Amino acid sequence: MNDGGAKTEALLRVAEIEGRGRSLVAAQPLRGGQVILRESPLLLYSAFPFLSSSPSPYCDHCFRMLSQSAQRCQSCSLVSFCSPNCFSFHTPWLCESLRRLHQSSSAAFADQSPERQVQARFLLSAYNLAAASPCDFQILLSLQGGGENGDSTSEFLHSLLSAVCPPLHVPISPELTAALLEKDKVNGFGLMEPFSVSKEKRSVRAYGIYPKTSFLNHDCLPNAGRFDYVDSASDGNTDIIIRMIHDVPQGREVCLSYFPVNMNYSSRQKRLLEDYGFKCECDRCKVESSWSEDENEDMEEMDGEDDQEEEEMEEEEEEEGCGDDETSFPHAYFFVRYMCEKENCFGTLAPLPPKGHDASRFLECNVCASVKEDEVGGNPRD
Repeated sequence: MNDGGAKTEALLRVAEIEGRGRSLVAAQPLRGGQVILRESPLLLYSAFPFLSSSPSPYCDHCFRMLSQSAQRCQSCSLVSFCSPNCFSFHTPWLCESLRRLHQSSSAAFADQSPERQVQARFLLSAYNLAAASPCDFQILLSLQGGGENGDSTSEFLHSLLSAVCPPLHVPISPELTAALLEKDKVNGFGLMEPFSVSKEKRSVRAYGIYPKTSFLNHDCLPNAGRFDYVDSASDGNTDIIIRMIHDVPQGREVCLSYFPVNMNYSSRQKRLLEDYGFKCECDRCKVESSWSEDENEDMEEMDGEDDQEEEEMEEEEEEEGCGDDETSFPHAYFFVRYMCEKENCFGTLAPLPPKGHDASRFLECNVCASVKEDEVGGNPRD
């Protein structure tokens, strides 16, 4: 839900930006804390490999933690559900496909990586979408991502699934398999396991495709944050919620960071190239590309700056785009105000949704969900 009742279409518009492709830009001035998009997944699938050493502790539909009363599918023996309602979404085609795959999984996946096993889960979910909702399957096919030529992974998974799965009205072709895998790679979002201070790195419990959210491009100093509340008891617990980190004017591109903002330049570039296939040229990267390796390493350890630097950051003028002017140094202000300080969290803070005309004085972390009073105040100049 968007605060103030505004629909996403009134807040955002799709635009083609040179070098960035389809993007979402502000259709009107947006306020810090404003919820600009809430979206349910087109499809979800487990992040646990078929040959995992331990079964998934999550419901295979809503991905909440399973209780002792969880219901395991007796037919395919591969999935469990937290309630009869969640179990009702387990379609006959998917169940039969999983049952057949379960019979041959040890042999089929014996020498295959966990990543390939999870990719097989995605393909099963995608083809199940084709059987259950052809219109939604067409939306999936319309998303960015090619890959029709295929590679060894798509060839192996096509050979396996075409031999195992029951027939569909949509033929399981090598070209379609390759295209779907590419769409998952560039459009998928991970739903993370619950945060724990004792764990330095959280694992993914499930992956989902969110068509509108996938239009949001990356920026290393984002102006919006992604929130999810998978473990909440309310309906729509797998929805993704996009909330503004600070005010932006009409016409400004709205961007997320695809990973924690404290990563250094070389690590960010490596991950973006390997996982998403592009080199980032945001304003922050333009600044940091000229830094030494030691200076970049310092960014990951940075916990805050003194008051003088904070004042200097507030005085910087921001040019058009999601970041700041390439000659400025916006990192300190952003880190001081919008990065969570909790141990092993590395989350990003955004104001709670404003009530009426009054901006919230509290910031929420999109990883650990902690709430703190905004002690810095102000807003990056636009």
